[in-house]
Amino acid sequence: MDELEAIRLVDLEGNGQQEAADIMNISQPTLHRTLKDARKKIAEVLVSGKALRIGGGDYVMSQRRFRCYDCGHEWEVPYGTGRPQVCPQCGSVNLHRAAQDRGYARSGKRGRGRGGPPF
Repeated sequence: MDELEAIRLVDLEGNGQQEAADIMNISQPTLHRTLKDARKKIAEVLVSGKALRIGGGDYVMSQRRFRCYDCGHEWEVPYGTGRPQVCPQCGSVNLHRAAQDRGYARSGKRGRGRGGPPF
């Protein structure tokens, strides 16, 4: 699970290694070794066609955070439960992912799409 979380934080969300290590409460060198092990396993799965099994350890699944733009209520929903249709507080349909739960809002970095940094 540590390897999966390291891959998610660095490769999927775009956090730097030090930032990801801080989030995981581990040192940056430990995160680097964890990423190296995870990437080797992923490469082996892709190249050799092996199965990937994820498990082990105690962990808490991440939650998605939503915000109602009518009443301001924020709440969390577990991954895999679908997008909420209405605000649980006021019943409004004017809801979106909370700003701090969007990848670009957390890192403060610009993406590679339109308006991205010149190369």
